[in-house]
Amino acid sequence: MALNIKPLGTRVVVKVQEAETKTKSGIYIPDSAKEKPQRGEVVAVGNGTKDEAMELKAGDVVLYGKYAGTTIELDGVEYLIMNQSDIMAIVS
Repeated sequence: MALNIKPLGTRVVVKVQEAETKTKSGIYIPDSAKEKPQRGEVVAVGNGTKDEAMELKAGDVVLYGKYAGTTIELDGVEYLIMNQSDIMAIVS
């Protein structure tokens, strides 16, 4: 399914990855104790600007700030639209 959003400038659209529901030791985390996810996959990028080149591409898995971006929901899937500068790292 193609995403019908084209971000402008240095903005990117990130598909939010679900928060962990179980710790490595096997303990289940209740919904009230879950952290807001800070990891996602880039699904669309803008063209950049003359002052700032676009360093990200669709398919990159990234880490971003806890309160970064604006949340939108399309077809039941949660996405964030944020500036490239709100992304802290690309996970390889």
